[in-house]
Amino acid sequence: MAGSPHRSMRAAVRVCFISIAAWFVTVYSVAGDPGLAWAAGASIEATIAGVKPGAEAYITSGMKAFDTPGLAIAIIANDRIVYSKGFGVRSKAGGAPVDTRTVFQIGSATKGFLSATMALMVDRGKFKWDDRVVDLDPEFQLKDPWVTREFRVFDLLAQRSGLPPYANDALGIFGLSRTELIRSLRYVEPISSFRSTFTYTNVTHILAGRIVAKVDGAKGWNTVLQKEILDPLGMKETTYSAEAIEAAPDHASGYLWTPDGTSEVPFTQIFPYDFDGAGDINSTVEDASRWLRFQLGNGAFEGHRLVSAENLAVTHTPKVALSDKVSYAMGWIVQQTPNGTIIWHNGGTSAFGSYFGMVPEKGVGVVVMTNEANIGFPDAVGRWVLDRILDNPNVDPAANALKNAKAAYAKSVKLFAKPDNPRPFPPLAGLAGNFSNPGIGKANLALDGDALVLTLRAGGAKLRLAPWDGSIFTAKLTPLDKFAAVAEDLGPMPNAFVQFQMDKEAELNVLRLSFDDGQAYDFTRE
Repeated sequence: MAGSPHRSMRAAVRVCFISIAAWFVTVYSVAGDPGLAWAAGASIEATIAGVKPGAEAYITSGMKAFDTPGLAIAIIANDRIVYSKGFGVRSKAGGAPVDTRTVFQIGSATKGFLSATMALMVDRGKFKWDDRVVDLDPEFQLKDPWVTREFRVFDLLAQRSGLPPYANDALGIFGLSRTELIRSLRYVEPISSFRSTFTYTNVTHILAGRIVAKVDGAKGWNTVLQKEILDPLGMKETTYSAEAIEAAPDHASGYLWTPDGTSEVPFTQIFPYDFDGAGDINSTVEDASRWLRFQLGNGAFEGHRLVSAENLAVTHTPKVALSDKVSYAMGWIVQQTPNGTIIWHNGGTSAFGSYFGMVPEKGVGVVVMTNEANIGFPDAVGRWVLDRILDNPNVDPAANALKNAKAAYAKSVKLFAKPDNPRPFPPLAGLAGNFSNPGIGKANLALDGDALVLTLRAGGAKLRLAPWDGSIFTAKLTPLDKFAAVAEDLGPMPNAFVQFQMDKEAELNVLRLSFDDGQAYDFTRE
């Protein structure tokens, strides 16, 4: 579950569950000068050794430019770690150094783990890739009945549903349950025809994990993950809860990014952990190296086969194109470069970033983890290293990512800036009342002193409204109860807009909650 770095509610979701399309433009589409030349007949390990000094310099300069507190990296070749190192600190306050066993959140890089558990269930005959989702979960429903009937298991992770990008992800931040999030998709208007266009979603992955757990007879997807992947691979320091990462003696603290620097934020159980296989894993570069070795081993690890090569290959097979050289598979991106194919996925939460990349024909992989919201730096480091190994054109993806991040932040500031001459707003008392939305449920709008507070009953979130322009208000999540840490993670900017609209009787009886990506939720006065 990176795209824009600004701190609207939608942007927080976007950072947490990375915008592959946006990072493709930011990091991967830059022309440049010829790169380092391969030595004739040089071994892959010798090539990596030659890349190491440049990589360390690139990391050090990039950490300064992005104000990244800490970073860890590992490079895998010939089925082993050939280079690994920590840079910087776990926390600015504590100053303890990052090492190769420091635990970070990995965000959407979790999706590859989810697709592997699905491949395992296909191996065991629990379901087939082309089984209809409604046959496995009769409650599944999208707005289009035909799409509902034709939605297959492989569509759950293929990012071509026709739904809007990040469809209803923000509702997870508002505290809606997994069941409520899945149910809410039936009310979402598609923006493209089924299987025609890349649009990144996360709620479909929650459903995929639920189906995996159901057919396996497990309590939840994380139970399957632990039993079938983490334990066999010996990933002993990999977990999937806020409590677990905080309990790890060697864990990094997470940091928000702004152009003025990074600031520490607390962990929250709501995000990303309530999204399961879409992004809930905590790990280290040492553990993650075992995961990449399993991937490069075509489903086998240290002589033991976990997943068939055939079904693991399905997870690497393109399902929808982003461009003529980039496609999305299932939890992985397939990227054609001048000198080899890179299979990768990035990840991020509100305060961590990661990059997992591999070149199967070379048996090479790289994993990068940072304790800063992913605005492109871990991706840039991972891609720079693989480009050097492959002798691709020498570009500077970090510089381009930082430029785009600053521009996006400025755009967000401008978006929420109050108009110079705002229109007068209507009397607040007349706006209060009870509202409902079919996908979210009931909401109450009440006066709280000189402000309005919108309470979403399904999740319990409270949004404090501030007059912006006439009948338009900005909305900010109130830091109460379980949302205290979430609100801090989202930063100081407003999270959304609320606009009061007239119904057919010319009364302000429609409340529209909207985000800057165009997704909006209309609540009708009861």
